[in-house]
Amino acid sequence: MAHATVRLTAGPAAHRRWHAAISGALLAVLLATAPAAQARYPDKPVRIIVPFGPGALADISMRLVAQKLGERFNEKVIVENRPGAGGIVAATATLNAERDGYTFIAFSSGTAISKSLFKLPYDPVKDFVPVSTVAYFDLILLAKAGGSLRSAADVLARAKQRPVVLGTINPGSTQNLSAELFKTSSHLNASIIPFKTTSDVISAVVRGDVDIAFDSYAAVKGIVDAGKLIPIAATGSRRSAWLPDVPTVREGGLNYEVTGWNAIFAAKGVPDEAVTLLNSQLNDVLKMPDVQQRLRDLGTEAKGSSPAEIGAILSDDVDKWAAVIKQAGIQAQ
Repeated sequence: MAHATVRLTAGPAAHRRWHAAISGALLAVLLATAPAAQARYPDKPVRIIVPFGPGALADISMRLVAQKLGERFNEKVIVENRPGAGGIVAATATLNAERDGYTFIAFSSGTAISKSLFKLPYDPVKDFVPVSTVAYFDLILLAKAGGSLRSAADVLARAKQRPVVLGTINPGSTQNLSAELFKTSSHLNASIIPFKTTSDVISAVVRGDVDIAFDSYAAVKGIVDAGKLIPIAATGSRRSAWLPDVPTVREGGLNYEVTGWNAIFAAKGVPDEAVTLLNSQLNDVLKMPDVQQRLRDLGTEAKGSSPAEIGAILSDDVDKWAAVIKQAGIQAQ
């Protein structure tokens, strides 16, 4: 008896049901992963912790860019002041925060100094990642208006007659160490007198207690505009837009340069995407004419960078100021 072979085949309706089941399963998977893939960043306020009190140059700069970034992100960018010696309070708060890309910190050229000046519980180079510079600025050498010192060359000539007295704010500050570097690089016969505040330094110059002072233009703009002090040289690599008639120390024949900076960093371990986005947006903000003009009015140059560029600047400045601190015999605190 012959046996018939029966072959079961699915009809069109069965095929449609099978495809529908597979498509439904795939859709469920896609819907489950979509929120993670499409999550908008930032979707909550971003913090920038500033290691200075309100009104400081870095504070004003960060608040300006924070406002602009907030407008672009459609989220608040909050500046949080955490002042303290060496920036330790601010850095510790940043390191203790979630590494989710919502907490950043303002670093400055003073951060590089603190690496050798303080016994830090962290390493600013190894424990943080760079995002971008915000602004650059130089310091200026100031003398009493109407006096005989009107250039860096005059200071060098005076030092051949008698020791020159340089005034700065507290020991270990950028201003103080810039004076130390000026003294050693020019082999200047000089003594450096530290004061508690910029006002104290200014008063000492006006009284004639010190010959010249080192400070930022932002700190002394009012007294310079009032005609009581005159800027005789700037420490940057080129003349600044805010004092174009003031020559650099290098123009005076000395191999000397000090450029201060403010920048944004983050704790190591934050998402790369957060660093990349903030870098891109920050660089765009710093190209805005109103931002550039506002920072120029403060005696700074608005300028962004790549993470690698500001990372290299921090490392180089750490080495530079470590040598100055060692030469000056300043002990770590």
